[in-house]
Amino acid sequence: MSGALRPFHLAIPVDNIANARRFYTGILGCRVGRESAHWIDFNFFGHQVTAHLIPDEVSNVPTNPVDGEAIPVRHFGIVLPWDNWQALVEKLDNQNITYLIRPTIRFKGEAGEQATLFIRDPSGNALEFKSFRDDQKLFARSSEQGA
Repeated sequence: MSGALRPFHLAIPVDNIANARRFYTGILGCRVGRESAHWIDFNFFGHQVTAHLIPDEVSNVPTNPVDGEAIPVRHFGIVLPWDNWQALVEKLDNQNITYLIRPTIRFKGEAGEQATLFIRDPSGNALEFKSFRDDQKLFARSSEQGA
């Protein structure tokens, strides 16, 4: 694939559009794009996330063990520059956000070492925010996985 990285589009279920709006705009600072009574588009760090009002689809998500944590299998997020990730942690702390997984450094000393945190939106969708000191390590494989 050549050229600049293109924005992705992701549709997620929510059980309340107003609560989704407050969280994504007020907590995360996303701008609102198009919207109706049943869905709303957010500019999620340059990507399009559409929250659809589908209360029956909002449920607990199974987890998978990763580096000693129970990671929600269904989650999405963004890889931020290191300083931006640190600023987000400070912002979330100042807003007394409850972490699903507190800010931590995962895979210390390995190729995939990363800063990460997980939170949930008001509908229970899990979001991961991560950062690498070196973005070139995003797809790096550990020595056990081979080159």
